Amino acid sequence: MVQLETARLILRPPAKEDFDAWSHWAADEEAMKHLGGVLPPAAVWRSIRIMAGNWALDGYSMFSVIEKATGRWIGRLGPWQPHDWPGTEVGWGLVREAWGKGYATEGATATIDWAFDHLGWTEVIHTIVPENVNSQKVAQRLGSTILRDGWLPAPLNMATVVWGQTREQWKARRR
Repeated sequence: MVQLETARLILRPPAKEDFDAWSHWAADEEAMKHLGGVLPPAAVWRSIRIMAGNWALDGYSMFSVIEKATGRWIGRLGPWQPHDWPGTEVGWGLVREAWGKGYATEGATATIDWAFDHLGWTEVIHTIVPENVNSQKVAQRLGSTILRDGWLPAPLNMATVVWGQTREQWKARRR
């Protein structure tokens, strides 16, 4: 099982025990405002299993984010590329109590390194709707810039802005 650690986070594949915390997060209108809207528990159940299935089939997917200090599930982030997605994405979504602490940047940095080093990706993108200023700031802290307009396929069916950078840009910045 792949597990990444940062100074403050444990990043591991989603597990059944994440269900209650994930459901609480997915029911928060503010937290889900830019992620397609709130999800009922049945949709969360499917989401966790979709992520776990992607780990089994492709060897990667978003990680569950565990705060080291508390052992608490605080979100999901990492590599993601569903069918017809506009590119190889590292995305993030955290519970509101974790906002403003630098966790998204910290976790995304670790997973971008992992995606380039272990998955062989040549580009990382972040799909961010124009209204999501907080995620735009995370993308900027990661060194990403606006690349193009994009479209998220069903069931989202929505326009997005594609931020990102190449492996070479990332590696040059990390030196």
